[in-house]
Amino acid sequence: MPLLSSSYRPPFHLRSGFWQTISPTLYRKLTWRTPVRERIATPDDDFLDLDWYSGSARSLIIVTHGLEGNSSRKYILGMVRIFNEAGFTVCAWNMRSCSGEINRQLRFYHSGASDDLETVTRHALTTGRYDSVFLVGFSLGGNVTARYFGEGGSSLPPEIKGGMAVSVPLDLTSSAVELDRFRNKIFMIRFLHYLGKKVRAKEALFPDRISSEPMKNISTFHAFDNTYTAPIHGYGTAKNYYYQASGIRVLDQIHRPFLILNSADDSFLSPECSPEKLADTHPFVTLEKTRYGGHCGFMSGKEFPYYSEERALWFAKTAAGMVP
Repeated sequence: MPLLSSSYRPPFHLRSGFWQTISPTLYRKLTWRTPVRERIATPDDDFLDLDWYSGSARSLIIVTHGLEGNSSRKYILGMVRIFNEAGFTVCAWNMRSCSGEINRQLRFYHSGASDDLETVTRHALTTGRYDSVFLVGFSLGGNVTARYFGEGGSSLPPEIKGGMAVSVPLDLTSSAVELDRFRNKIFMIRFLHYLGKKVRAKEALFPDRISSEPMKNISTFHAFDNTYTAPIHGYGTAKNYYYQASGIRVLDQIHRPFLILNSADDSFLSPECSPEKLADTHPFVTLEKTRYGGHCGFMSGKEFPYYSEERALWFAKTAAGMVP
């Protein structure tokens, strides 16, 4: 589909990628109704925790968080609220180890874990309550969402009308290089701190299979993924993990309307994460690359809604034929 010419123009004081990235996490005051939590089983005897917000229509949105996020993050709640107010039921699910309780298996979550999103989606569809389903993923969750659509291709259930990925590192190899740059040092320290806690929790459960000792010398994502993510999840090395798990590899197989919303001032992403050439000729993939927005920012100058939330609702309604 043709590349979208973005209409996003934030107020002057919000035209900083760094500020767009950190401000919503630190200062956004956003609450919504209390969800109903459901725990479902995975095929490998693990569990996933889902937060449900019921709506009035037979329409569902499934929202996937990013690296070291969870279903209560402000960027998730903003998406929950705009769809819930529009009548959609919303399922904001927690990837393995992210719901506040460590999961049972040695594996946890990673950029290629579309099998868990498949489990969530299949569970929702078995209820028979929804005629229209739309999926949104942020950052790492956006890559998982893109992989789900690409791997499913034309065989996805007919209820699934479309999807969207926000601030998505579709090319993990080049994105890992960007994340390891000095300008992202503060984010790297924070991510590795929380990932280290996950490793220590896994070590307590599997002392003969995983050790937290290497964490003392890990200061980059490549080192973490090479030591833990890749071998634990069957990829072997970080290089192979980045190649195999990148959503960019399966984008051309997508057969439902799919919107990629990335920002040019997102310090986490490389140019390869915004596939302009593919989107320009693909019948289902649309790319909107804004000048501003940071990583999972897209602030509007008010607490609610953010630009990314408005775009998601518009795209979901368009994909489902709810608007002209």
